Amino acid sequence: QVQLVESGGGLVQPGGSLRLSCAASGSGFSINGMGWYRQAPGKQRELVATITTGGRPNYADSVKGRFTISRDNAKNTVYLQMNSLKPEDTAVYYCNGNIYYSSYDYSRNYWGQGTQVTVSS
Repeated sequence: QVQLVESGGGLVQPGGSLRLSCAASGSGFSINGMGWYRQAPGKQRELVATITTGGRPNYADSVKGRFTISRDNAKNTVYLQMNSLKPEDTAVYYCNGNIYYSSYDYSRNYWGQGTQVTVSS
């Protein structure tokens, strides 16, 4: 089965940058839309950004102008470049991908394991 593996989280100071990656492992599939979500302690998981197969992005208002989502279809990988980070960006970040199995004409969403992003002095 397909698994989404995340990397790139860590501790940064306010105003700093991080680049998250999420790679899909396995075979016999293609990826439709992908996205990044985040969840802070005591809060509901929220949408950060999405990107279509063709590369069209969409962002939550809270991250517009600071975050950039992109994808490399050849590598089955989605990225989230985070600039001008704020303490309120602190959360566990999860990637999500809609995976399509052409042999079965079947699709479903997969979640990454989550990676911690902490923005603090």
